Amino acid sequence: MKARTRSFLTVSAVALALGATSAAAENCEGQAGGGAVKLTVDTSSLRAAQGEVAVTVYPDNSERFLAPHGKLLRARVTATLPVTRACFWLPPGVYAVAVYHDQNGDHGFDRDALGRPVEGFGFSNDAPTKFNVPKFEAVRFRLPAGGKTISLHMRYP
Repeated sequence: MKARTRSFLTVSAVALALGATSAAAENCEGQAGGGAVKLTVDTSSLRAAQGEVAVTVYPDNSERFLAPHGKLLRARVTATLPVTRACFWLPPGVYAVAVYHDQNGDHGFDRDALGRPVEGFGFSNDAPTKFNVPKFEAVRFRLPAGGKTISLHMRYP
């Protein structure tokens, strides 16, 4: 095989691989287009790359925050270190995000007999959680017309 043909094939293979990576990275929840912008959620400080991280987006409505059936969108992504990333297509506006590390993959946020969390969790704005879940005002943020990446840290009991 001539060197020129080999170079073309190598460049083509790299371009296809990069395209596949780019396409996988764009596997966001929600519908692109129609004025939707991308919200990327980066979660760090996971204890282990096991199970999934459930990332839930809530609308600008304090009554729906953490309420049963209150979510707007949810992504379940494989836990990776050092950062687990999820993305969503949403119209610009105000939202809140809650995450938990479903380390055992049972699709539930596990608690002990007293109701205390046994899995990692976190909130947008890294809102503090001293004795209870944070108030909606502490976790809400604005998603601008240009899109946004937010970063939060997983907390473990």
